[in-house]
Amino acid sequence: MSPSEGNAKRRSITLHMVSSLDGFIAKKDNSVSWLESTGSVYEAGVSISEEEARAFVKAIDCYVLGSRTYEHALELGWPYGDTPAVVVTAREWPPARKSVEFYSGDLKTLVDVKLAPRYRNIWLVGGAMLCQRFLEVGLVDEIKLTIAPVLLGEGLRLFAGSLTEKRWNLNNVVAYKNGFVELSYSAPPA
Repeated sequence: MSPSEGNAKRRSITLHMVSSLDGFIAKKDNSVSWLESTGSVYEAGVSISEEEARAFVKAIDCYVLGSRTYEHALELGWPYGDTPAVVVTAREWPPARKSVEFYSGDLKTLVDVKLAPRYRNIWLVGGAMLCQRFLEVGLVDEIKLTIAPVLLGEGLRLFAGSLTEKRWNLNNVVAYKNGFVELSYSAPPA
C-alpha cells in the first residue's frame, strides 16, 4: 500500500447538512433564514456550550464546499474561520481568503491526492449537487443530517436526483433543546 492509499484510509469525509422536516436545505430563493427562527423549547433536549462548540469546530481539518455555498458563506461573514477550505467550482474567483483554495476536476483526485495527504477530518458542507456527486462516487464516510423543526413546502432538496439505493448504519441521534435533531450515519464497510 502506498503512503497515499494509507492516508486515504485514515481520512474521513463527513457530509454535514441541515434540512427542513420536508427535506429542503434552502428556500426556493436559496435563502436559509429559516435556520435562525426559534421554535418551542424541547426540554429533554441537550444544549452545547460555546466552549464545546469551539472545540468541536477546531477538530475539523478542512471544509469542502461548492461555489454557491461559498458565495453564501461570504455573505454570512465566513463562518469557517481560518480552517482550510476547498471550493469545488469551474468558475474563476478572485482570491478572498488565504485559507481558501479553488479546485476544478475529478473528485476522487481531489480527495486522494490533494486532501487525504494533508487532512484527516474533512467536512463536506454543501451544496446539494456537490454532496450528491460525492455520494455517487462513494467518497462520503459519514452523514450528519440535522433536521430543523420547520416545513418549507418547496425549495432546494438535499437528496434530489439519481442516487442508487444504499443502506447506512445509524451511529447516533441527538435531540437539542431548540427542537433540532441530528442523525449520524456511517457508510457500511466496502
